[in-house]
Amino acid sequence: MIKLNLPIEEVLSDLKRLLTLRHEVVLQAPPGAGKTTLIPLALKDEPWLGGKKILMLEPRRLATRSAAYRMASLLNESPGQTVGYRMRLDTTVGKNTRIEVITEGILTRMLQHDPSLDDVGLVIFDEFHERNLESDLALGLCLKGRALFRNEADQSGNPLKILVMSATLESSKVAGLLQDAPIIQSQGKQYPVDVIYGRASQPRDSIVERTVATVVRALEDNTESSVLVFLPGQGEIRRVTESLATWISDRKIQDVRLNPLYGNLSIEDQQTAIAPLPGAGLRKVVIATNIAETSLTIEGIDIVIDSGLVREPVFDPATGMTRLQTRKISRASSIQRMGRAGRLRPGRCYRLWSEDQQQQLASHATPEILQADLAPLALQLMQWGVEDPAELDWLDAPPAGPWQQAIELLVNLGALVKTQDRLVLTRHGKFMASLPTHPRLAHLLVCGASLGHADIAVSLASILSDRDPFGQENPDIAYRLAILSGESTCPDRHRGWTRRTQQLARQFNEQISRLKITADTSSASFTRDQVTGYLLSCAYPDRIARSRHSGGYQLANGRSANLVGNHILSKAKWLAVAEVGGSTRSKGDTIRSAAPLDPTLFGSLLNYLVVEQTVADWDKKTHRFVAENRKMIGALILERTKLDSVPIEARRQALIEHIRGQGLELLPWTPALRQWQSRVLLLRSLDNDRPMDEQWPDVSDSALLETLADWLGPYLDNITLLSHFKKIALGKVLNALLSWDKSRQLNALAPIRFEVPSGSNIAIDYTQSPPVLAVKLQEMFGCDETPSIARGKVHLMVHLLSPAGRPLQVTRDLAGFWRSSYHDVKRDMKGRYPKHPWPDDPLTAIPTNRTKSKN
Repeated sequence: MIKLNLPIEEVLSDLKRLLTLRHEVVLQAPPGAGKTTLIPLALKDEPWLGGKKILMLEPRRLATRSAAYRMASLLNESPGQTVGYRMRLDTTVGKNTRIEVITEGILTRMLQHDPSLDDVGLVIFDEFHERNLESDLALGLCLKGRALFRNEADQSGNPLKILVMSATLESSKVAGLLQDAPIIQSQGKQYPVDVIYGRASQPRDSIVERTVATVVRALEDNTESSVLVFLPGQGEIRRVTESLATWISDRKIQDVRLNPLYGNLSIEDQQTAIAPLPGAGLRKVVIATNIAETSLTIEGIDIVIDSGLVREPVFDPATGMTRLQTRKISRASSIQRMGRAGRLRPGRCYRLWSEDQQQQLASHATPEILQADLAPLALQLMQWGVEDPAELDWLDAPPAGPWQQAIELLVNLGALVKTQDRLVLTRHGKFMASLPTHPRLAHLLVCGASLGHADIAVSLASILSDRDPFGQENPDIAYRLAILSGESTCPDRHRGWTRRTQQLARQFNEQISRLKITADTSSASFTRDQVTGYLLSCAYPDRIARSRHSGGYQLANGRSANLVGNHILSKAKWLAVAEVGGSTRSKGDTIRSAAPLDPTLFGSLLNYLVVEQTVADWDKKTHRFVAENRKMIGALILERTKLDSVPIEARRQALIEHIRGQGLELLPWTPALRQWQSRVLLLRSLDNDRPMDEQWPDVSDSALLETLADWLGPYLDNITLLSHFKKIALGKVLNALLSWDKSRQLNALAPIRFEVPSGSNIAIDYTQSPPVLAVKLQEMFGCDETPSIARGKVHLMVHLLSPAGRPLQVTRDLAGFWRSSYHDVKRDMKGRYPKHPWPDDPLTAIPTNRTKSKN
């Protein structure tokens, strides 16, 4: 057994024992404990494996490769022997490989081909706290596959076991999902890290300037240390690197090396960043995204500078787009980052925020499944035969709204069809599911092969699978295609992108060729530019764009978009847009890559996107009802024809939607009708104990708006102008909501007026709660019982008024008023209104609405 004197070695015997007794275990160990390196090696010869493989999932490609190389070196081997790895564009395994380190998406593919994982004895989920969508899906599929095929043991008597590992994990929650799995905790041997907080960070702070200043301070204060800097993205890394390079050059510093580290770097450049420096007396500054947060030991690091920010993809259901958003990290993530400084020796962590702000951070990051585009997950589950995600066990179930949106996208792409109330994967969908890429790009690949232009399709899919390094500098996707084909020279700084993209294109070509899709020979007449626009439209039909007279473009999803600078694309009336950038709060997006789109394709290859519909609508500019027949792609109108006649139902529906948008005030309400509404609602509030069919109707504004079609629809047929709304006999329409018996009861139970002791009939205000009877005080003499309605169920709120009509007292206890407060009112009012009666005993006085002189 390999001995490295790492903290994880203290729990290996307990781990082996528990995995002998149980099929699931959760392991929590701090950064640097050695779990990623030592645990697979320690378990590879356990009897319960029965000679089967160990799969270990890593959330990042760099960690995958590094872990495999590290384990192989401990065995004095090269990767591909006992230890191998699999990831996109790079696989090194052999026939004797016992441990495979793989990226998460690879396991999902393996489960599609063999749901039982017949040759696997243990699956290790490393760094599970990152809660990537692929890891959640892979765990769910492992549990489902085991329940179906290896619930207790497979035919050879070896059960499939699952080990979930992390440093900052909600262990009890994971253990609960795994049938109350036992939890092992390794205390680790973290060296002390001195945390140095900065001032409270503000949204407008320049993260680049603050980071550069802190790096300079750290290098000057720690003259023998190497530094790891965490920044949210590639742009900030580039600017910080450039500023530090200038500082180093100006001061002629010889011992500091700058190493960027992010996902789009080549593997060679990533390895350079994490490897030991080539000579003594040198130190380095590694400037990284959260790729360096877990699973990696970067040689020489004992200083961490943390911006406290991370850039994450977040799906926007409103637009169907995934956008990168910069967010504050979680407390768990801040602990992970801090731990990088204490792996090799005591260290320091400079945080660019205050200690108070540290306490305000969320405890854990939001799981990706709660904020991601669920189309890839939905396609994988459909391939598995899982129509409802509730059939799987999840730590966090896929949200219903994004799940339904994903299903709708797959239906629109032709991957799913509904038959007999069930969703079924089509032949086209099976082709898509077999391709290891997003469903949009899988659809593009299949459509390209069907058209006989797989060469263009694989180039486009490879370009769109990786982050585009060209951004806004040249949004014409034809430029990228020309670089891949060698027609244009690639800028030196993007040669790594070119190699990766060409390699991915070769893989896509192999994968699409294996599907043996029959090509349509009739499409040979289409030009390369037409095919490019067509294929992008297949993948992103919601991003088809048309130029506007006012400038810019409108997308089929309703958003606006613009090209930055002067480009040849701006001359195209129609664009097939592949990538847009911007904010969910901004009015428009920026087009980052696109191709011209030939509109004649709407009558041929893209005719399935064109929807013809009759639209009846209210024109807000002319205040008239209009109706027309439209041919549309999403929100884009291709052709419109005015209609002389419109179906009654379409007319009614358009007017109803207009009223809902404007509100009920569009109708001719009068104060009397509002009183009627309040009277009915008052009686309804007294009917809770009655059967529904005997209750008074709900005539609240919200209920009336919801049921407009039922009670108002038949009266809208003659509305063509705004002024016509005022001609609706609203009182008659509303009264029709009451039965004859309810109409009769309304006046009896909630009368419009109330006869007071003086003989006057005073209007009751039902718009207040409780209803108000405002009456002069003298008219209520002799009345010691508070007026009521609805057979005594509702006592009115009596507003006793002065002779001038001003409130003297508000009461629902008239008898109590006469006995107490009246005498104070009398004392104050008698001198002010001497001509009005103010008797000593109001209960025996004669009620009147006149002065003394007229009595």
